[in-house]
Amino acid sequence: MTLPKRQAETVSLAEKLSWLRLARTENVGPMTFYRLVDAYGSPERALERLPELSRRGGRSKPLKAPDQSSIEREYEALRKIGGDIVTAGEESYPLSLAAIDDAPPVISILGNIDLAHRGCVGVVGARNSSLNGRKFAEKISRDLGESGQVIVSGLARGIDTAAHAGSLKTGTIAVVAGGIDIIYPEENKNLYQQIKEQGLIIAESPLGVPPVAQSFPRRNRIVSGLSKGVVVIEATMRSGSLITARLAGEQGRDVYAVPGHPFDPRAQGANHLIREGATLIRSADDILEAIRSFSGQTMREPKAPEPRFQSPIPEDFEPPENATETILGHLSFSPVAVDELIRTCLLSISAVQTVLLEMELAGRVKRHPGNKVSLIQE
Repeated sequence: MTLPKRQAETVSLAEKLSWLRLARTENVGPMTFYRLVDAYGSPERALERLPELSRRGGRSKPLKAPDQSSIEREYEALRKIGGDIVTAGEESYPLSLAAIDDAPPVISILGNIDLAHRGCVGVVGARNSSLNGRKFAEKISRDLGESGQVIVSGLARGIDTAAHAGSLKTGTIAVVAGGIDIIYPEENKNLYQQIKEQGLIIAESPLGVPPVAQSFPRRNRIVSGLSKGVVVIEATMRSGSLITARLAGEQGRDVYAVPGHPFDPRAQGANHLIREGATLIRSADDILEAIRSFSGQTMREPKAPEPRFQSPIPEDFEPPENATETILGHLSFSPVAVDELIRTCLLSISAVQTVLLEMELAGRVKRHPGNKVSLIQE
């Protein structure tokens, strides 16, 4: 499969709403979304096939997309607060974000989307950060901003807040875990408004949806996906900042870490990253030097997006009769590469792709980055 074709800025409202409707459908995550569009040519045609595909995958009740009216209401509400949606098929969609395996098909935005097309550096760290940690985050963000970089963070208290504050004047992007209209934490209400007016706010979740535990790793992949490198300032070993660092590494981004005192639990995460090969950072100059030494340029571009899938599924294709049972026999709760599954099952690419897509829509299989799949624990 190739990526959805990046279109001119004149994408029709009907097309945008079709993207949004498919993205808001139950069991349709980012990679399933792209597989559906790849197989059937457009979100509109994919929406028509959902009931039949989910039924064949073993779902007792056919999968249905949200009502068109509810999608229109969401879009109208977003427009009322000054926002818009951007689809992965538009030129205004950030190229660096489009390069990751599970790029969100649709993002909600408030503010200046042009910031996401400049060189971005992610700055993340502890919520219960020290005063020195916050001062360092604010200074390094200000210095990077004055060197032309846009700072990306998650609007959380602590290091995130300091990073945004330090880069308000030069360019900052806040990626929120809930709906774009949900300010979390509430203490950042004023900062949220400032970023809305001077920077950019991005959300993947629908309007009105509060952040929950699983929302934050999804948010973190966008922070790292927008960035060409991620700086970790104070993080415990179980911190979400280490998740962001891991995702950054998986996405081919640089990982930077600020060392701390070994007696401080908030330093353990960053110190661990340095031991594992992250670049030790003392100032913004260290980051800029690391970036220049890598490519000879101020900021390197992310690698061009690669095809997400190997082969489109013919619309009228039906897998062999026992294909589902054969594939299920080789799946477990641990991810397995689809290429390996194809070789092991002795089935065609189209047959395996079709069965996996049906089971994804039925809620039986989960897709993972790196073209891997696993069963879903009920």
